[in-house]
Amino acid sequence: MRVLLIEDEVRLAENVASALREGPGFAVDCAEDGVTGASLAENRCYDLIILDLMLPKLDGISVLKRLRTGKDETPVLILTAVGEVTSTISLLNAGADDYLSKPFDLGELLARAKALIRRGKGVAHPTLSAGDLVVSTLEQTVHRAGEAITLSPMEYRILEYLMHRPRVIISKRELLEHLYDYNWEHHSNVIEVHVSNLRKKLGGNEQQSSIETLRGRGYRLLVTRANEE
Repeated sequence: MRVLLIEDEVRLAENVASALREGPGFAVDCAEDGVTGASLAENRCYDLIILDLMLPKLDGISVLKRLRTGKDETPVLILTAVGEVTSTISLLNAGADDYLSKPFDLGELLARAKALIRRGKGVAHPTLSAGDLVVSTLEQTVHRAGEAITLSPMEYRILEYLMHRPRVIISKRELLEHLYDYNWEHHSNVIEVHVSNLRKKLGGNEQQSSIETLRGRGYRLLVTRANEE
């Protein structure tokens, strides 16, 4: 998953970005002011935006209103030092999905971030299932028919992304945009390798869920009806 962090406090931004990268393994782009952040949000694909309120050039509430006016429905988690009820109401009315008051615990931020991403993809539960495949997004574990499968960090991220949208064709570009930061072009030649290795590790046969490659179109998690009965 790919996150945009718009925060002008350098040390805080570094800590949050590190926690997002090292914990759930998210790709993170950072912006130090509202203008840059809004531009990134409008021109790139994100699964979550973490937005500070007090920003130079363009404040957070203005960034939020700009995104929602432009029909951007990406989940937004607000970081604010303001705790008044009236401010909270105005944030939610402006289109915020959740907020955290500073100072906050990084563990709580990660939990809320993952919950917002799941909600944004229409998945309420942290456990994803497709046929005989089960992925725990909390523990980042994968099981097939009850047996654990060990994946590399990138293989896991690819599988989790596909599990959020079973049977939907996901282009190579979309995978790259959501799994890497703004330098994703540099990794464009390795996606095929990761998918090939992932497919081998998942194993299975024609009667089980598998990753299908559609030449020139992308990949999709194919789930047989037999596994869902």
